[in-house]
Amino acid sequence: MHADGYAGFNELYRSGSISEVACLAHIRRKFTDIFQADGSPIAEEAIRRIAELCGVEKQARGRPPDERVQLRQADAAPVFDDLEAWLDARLPKISGKSELAKAIRCALMRMTRLRPYPEHGVLEADNNPAERAMKPMALGRKNFLFLGSKGGGKSAAVAYTLIETAKLNGVDPQAWLTDVLCRIADHKITRLHALLPWRYAAAAA
Repeated sequence: MHADGYAGFNELYRSGSISEVACLAHIRRKFTDIFQADGSPIAEEAIRRIAELCGVEKQARGRPPDERVQLRQADAAPVFDDLEAWLDARLPKISGKSELAKAIRCALMRMTRLRPYPEHGVLEADNNPAERAMKPMALGRKNFLFLGSKGGGKSAAVAYTLIETAKLNGVDPQAWLTDVLCRIADHKITRLHALLPWRYAAAAA
């Protein structure tokens, strides 16, 4: 599961059935904040190195998983390893109580959890697509108070998930919902899976 460092997710990883993959964007964000605040050359260099990794991801985007692995192993893995070693070497040379030291320790912890991504072509380097999908809910949360109950919240979460799934599969959410609502009353309950967004994407293909 791609995620930021939110401690609330830790319970999901305890059983071992779900593995964490950290987010490169969240590693970069702390260094960006520090550089904007005081112009730290160490933070600037960290940002530059992370930008190299992001550049590899731009090349990898849209390619098959096996090609993504080859590209990452050739171009991203060495940069990733060098960045990790470079950050580790900087840490003893700065105040341990500084914001920069906190950012480096956080980065090193997250890089350990991000290490699977160069070896698996189905993984991403960050969880930005998921965060972009959630952004409308974050921006409009005051308008969603009418949900009114835990049950309403769960129903809304299901609806948001299906709508975003439709978008990710190249299906127009409004057209899909209109079609489903027109058909569902007479649709066999044992065939509900046929109404899911990715079925529409497969049919269109």
